[in-house]
Amino acid sequence: MREQLHDVDFCVIGGGLAGMCAAVAAARHGAKVALIQDRPVLGGNASSEIRMWICGAHGENRRETGLVEELSLENNFRNSESSISVWDSVLYQFVRFQPGLELYLNCTVTAAEMDGARIASVSAWQMTNETRHTFRARIFADCSGDAILAPMTGAEWRLGREARTEHDEDIEPEKADKKTMGMSCLLQVREMSHPVKFTPPKWARKFERDEDMPLRDHGFKDTHNFWWIELGGENDVLHDAEELRDRLLPIVFGVWDHVKNHGDHGAENWSLDWVGFLPGKRESRRYVGAYTLTQNDVRAEGRFEDQVAYGGWTMDDHNPAGFDYPGAPNIFHPAPSPFGIPYRCLYSRNIDNLMFAGRDISVTHAALSATRVMATCATLGQAVGTAAAIAIRYGELPGDVYARHIGELKQLLMDDDAWLPFNVRAVPKMSLDAQLTASEGNPEPLRNGVDRPWDGKDNAWSCKKGGCVQYLFSQETFVSSARIIFDSDLNRSGVVEKYNIVSNYPLDLPARHTPSTMVKVFRVEVLDANGEWKVAAREECNYQRLVRVPLNTKALGVRLVLEDTWGKEECRVFSFDVR
Repeated sequence: MREQLHDVDFCVIGGGLAGMCAAVAAARHGAKVALIQDRPVLGGNASSEIRMWICGAHGENRRETGLVEELSLENNFRNSESSISVWDSVLYQFVRFQPGLELYLNCTVTAAEMDGARIASVSAWQMTNETRHTFRARIFADCSGDAILAPMTGAEWRLGREARTEHDEDIEPEKADKKTMGMSCLLQVREMSHPVKFTPPKWARKFERDEDMPLRDHGFKDTHNFWWIELGGENDVLHDAEELRDRLLPIVFGVWDHVKNHGDHGAENWSLDWVGFLPGKRESRRYVGAYTLTQNDVRAEGRFEDQVAYGGWTMDDHNPAGFDYPGAPNIFHPAPSPFGIPYRCLYSRNIDNLMFAGRDISVTHAALSATRVMATCATLGQAVGTAAAIAIRYGELPGDVYARHIGELKQLLMDDDAWLPFNVRAVPKMSLDAQLTASEGNPEPLRNGVDRPWDGKDNAWSCKKGGCVQYLFSQETFVSSARIIFDSDLNRSGVVEKYNIVSNYPLDLPARHTPSTMVKVFRVEVLDANGEWKVAAREECNYQRLVRVPLNTKALGVRLVLEDTWGKEECRVFSFDVR
């Protein structure tokens, strides 16, 4: 057995979307980062082991951008057939090849060493190479979902449902309890060109009539899946996980036996392609942070001064009994989209250097039902990683970022295309002071600090292919870079356009593709001292929404020329900054 010691700035536990985005954001802002993941693949509930698609805010132009959009667009570009293994590779690439970030897969945190109210180190066992790792860091982030550092560090945490009177939450029970939402084992099916038989295992549960599964829609086409195969909310969702999986699997095989062999469900040519043996969890421990978000905060739109992320899923509360409950499996309590989530929910109230992102943040059970979906968790992770990098740069702690640097944190997030509703991004002074002109239309929305349609305004500049927009300076000026936000169609919909993966595979599954609104070919030109426009950079295969173009030159002006898109005749840009 080997032992290895690692000294880093920022140590992230948990490689779901929240942990991935926390680690990558911190590394991109200069921190030395370690990401510890106890599975062989990344993505958590979105990985090939569980296969839940990434959900987020409802409504037009509410789609989460920043790092989670970067992942989605990479997947659309590379994964035309919606292969789950290609999706795994997209997640792996995102983390594994990020400078400043070391990834440790198949590595389980087993202990923590404390130094007063701070975590000094965590220990982890990597089973594939029989290595015991110790990670020392200035700041730790628990993005494990289960808040595994809580019992190891003495961090305050809660589990279950609060009493209705504690926070005046009318959707909570009268008395507090330890009940949670449960966990699900999903299944996927594939259409064949010929009839397919299915023989269930002897231990599968029997559901011979639709009435045996009341109020459970067992459609399997388009965007249907079997999320309601759920148990565990009335158990100890942490320590009974193995037993719960063994209770879930007979239901999974029994449900597909019902679809195939009991009644006409249009499944004659459909084959069982995959069954998840790792349950996907919705809820377990939640940390207690500097602030606890409640149902009432969600309904009031969460307009906090320290808002660093947002949600927009309804308060989707699942009955603790899950599949065994004879009534509706869940209730969608109304919630606005979007609603803000404050930074104070993302760091511990009593452990000085502990942060968290994902479903273990500081919220009540009611608020969790809206914040737990993965696109929201990803934005929380990006906020945590960016905040950690700020704290490390100043030699401070997470709480100090709230006290002294919250404005800087918000502006960094928005500059990285992590949208913050109700806020405006600061446009560089160089862009504001320059003369802005375009080949057609009004280019002023490009420097208004709002990078998507919002509040009744389009906030975009449009042109025909070959059109251009330019900044002219009063004198020769050093320009370090240009920042561009293209139109990735935040309202894209359909089986493959909307989600990162599909629930099931019909024969006529459409190919995944880059949004047709995206600018594919563009160039950036600089105006030199002789009055000549020269090409500084040209991209022939762009598929990302946020693009930064290094320039590092003196110029009298900078021009963006849009040559082609991925399909649309019109080119659209939300932001063009020079700095």
